[in-house]
Amino acid sequence: MSDSNEYYYKKNENYKIVGICMEVHRLLGPGLLEIIYKDALEIEFKNHQIPYQREKEFSIEYKGVILPHKFYADFIVYDDIILEVKSVKEICNDHLAQALNYMKLADTPVGIIANFQNKSLVHK
Repeated sequence: MSDSNEYYYKKNENYKIVGICMEVHRLLGPGLLEIIYKDALEIEFKNHQIPYQREKEFSIEYKGVILPHKFYADFIVYDDIILEVKSVKEICNDHLAQALNYMKLADTPVGIIANFQNKSLVHK
């Protein structure tokens, strides 16, 4: 697949994920716990036959040693897009840093942070 075709598919996949997040937000509204939005997103991914893994565990290696603490991405969608679900006043630099670290550790080029706390869905 050429780079331009791969870009198109990734962009299309991103739109689908954000669209599903918007649908969940529209139906549930703002201000619930993150776990509620995750449960609803899981239903939507199944209904749309979108491949995903929830709470995907990643090990961290340091100088050839697997560290005892792991990290868990909220969702891995389409095998290589990290989706982090938040229900906070606003997405801050700590959330962005967390997503970027997860992307690096998971060796994936794309990450989405979806914040369900506000009147409208906010995503980065």
